[in-house]
Amino acid sequence: MAVGTMISLGLYFLVMLGIGWYSFKESDTNVEGYMLGGRKLGPAVTALSAGASDMSGWMLMGLPGAMYVAGISAMWIAVGLTIGAFANYILVAPRLRVYTEIANNAITLPDYFENRFADNSRMLRVIASVVIVIFFTLYTSSGVVAGGKLFESSFNLSYELGLYVTAGVVVAYTLIGGFMAVSMTDFVQGCIMFLSLILVPIVVIMNLGGLSDANAIITDINPNLFALFTDASTNTALSTIGIISLLAWGLGYFGQPHIIVRFMAIRSVKEVPVARRIGMSWMIMSIIGALFTGLYGMAYVSQQDGVSIDPETIFIYLSQLLFHPLIGGFLLAAILAAIMSTISSQLLVTSSSLTSDFYQVFLRKDASEKELVIAGRISVIVVAAVAIALAYDRDSTILSLVSNAWAGFGAAFGPLVIFSLFDRHMTRAAAFAGMITGAVTVLLWIYLPISIGGQSLSAWMYEIVPGFILSSIAIVVVSKITQPRENVKETFEKFEEALHHQQNVI
Repeated sequence: MAVGTMISLGLYFLVMLGIGWYSFKESDTNVEGYMLGGRKLGPAVTALSAGASDMSGWMLMGLPGAMYVAGISAMWIAVGLTIGAFANYILVAPRLRVYTEIANNAITLPDYFENRFADNSRMLRVIASVVIVIFFTLYTSSGVVAGGKLFESSFNLSYELGLYVTAGVVVAYTLIGGFMAVSMTDFVQGCIMFLSLILVPIVVIMNLGGLSDANAIITDINPNLFALFTDASTNTALSTIGIISLLAWGLGYFGQPHIIVRFMAIRSVKEVPVARRIGMSWMIMSIIGALFTGLYGMAYVSQQDGVSIDPETIFIYLSQLLFHPLIGGFLLAAILAAIMSTISSQLLVTSSSLTSDFYQVFLRKDASEKELVIAGRISVIVVAAVAIALAYDRDSTILSLVSNAWAGFGAAFGPLVIFSLFDRHMTRAAAFAGMITGAVTVLLWIYLPISIGGQSLSAWMYEIVPGFILSSIAIVVVSKITQPRENVKETFEKFEEALHHQQNVI
């Protein structure tokens, strides 16, 4: 590894750890301070933290790789995600910020579900927490695997060392600084990702002789690379079901705990519009940069004799070939930033669930604030250790399970979150029905041995579509035949009054 690259990466790790220490010194010592940053996030940190924790390595590796192979038909998933993220800011962000505070100051999503529906049985909290702990441990593990493979392929270091370095740095700043550290590091990591995704495609296009020459090279390779409704990898037209499936990725946003927890932590409702403008601008520009990296990166590779690369490594390839080692190290840090920002968010959400939804509920009902913060830190270490252990098995089915986790969360929690924020008549039974129907539908859709036109159900249509629809139907039907508790209606009225008041202040 070049000295310049090592210097850049060393500086990156030091900055991350420094932010962790700063957050530790500045944050409140109570559990709300550790898990939600005391609800003091500014709009810029909220926006980039939500974006960075969402995008992970998909932004710098997955999306450019898809563009490299399939051409601009790969952008449908990006369009769906952009629409979903915008809708999330409009529909969920302001309401969830107000309702979680009204509903007994809920600091986790399962906590919110329990308080919203006055669930004395605590089963809503438990089921939601189990879903979060299982999926996010797997999610975290997939991020650690990505870090291990990055160290192995780019730095010629051992895979195992990559696991420990990636997980170690993330655990260190998450452990020390909690939610505030995670959010502030996400902000910095989001800035690094943004700059890199603007810089790389510009340099590539310049190396190809400008935009018109680059476009001519792509057209010569395959005109379908510029066809919006044709998959250039097969030169076949996209089906309507296929386009709907790609767009439906956007539905997942409403149910992702590591994203919507940011809305719970923003300082006030009046700052949500600012966060939305910053977050959406960042997302749109970054996605365009990722798409251009894949498309024009493919054109660049085609001009190099005898070069063949894994499409998903195009960003790594370009960063090592076209830039000075110092800049190349910064660009590799961008990939690490994407991976680590997601791992840290998932670690903290899982830790929050283990602490607030299991430890405090079942083991230590009278635990002090200090004790809960310590329990939260221990939970971070435990989840990270399990994730590393799972990551040791390179050939495990973790990555395939994680590919379905977005759909699982989206279908199980998405309709539940939306209806709980808008429908005063929604009942506890409906919440159970919606969550279980969504999760079970996704699992059956993935694993049932049924095929349509020679394709598995999951390949024919993305599982979030039936999962989200059936979960919504279950919520509506069960709400019609059951009655909400009186105090639930009263809390909803308080929420609407508080929301109206805060929105009028804006």
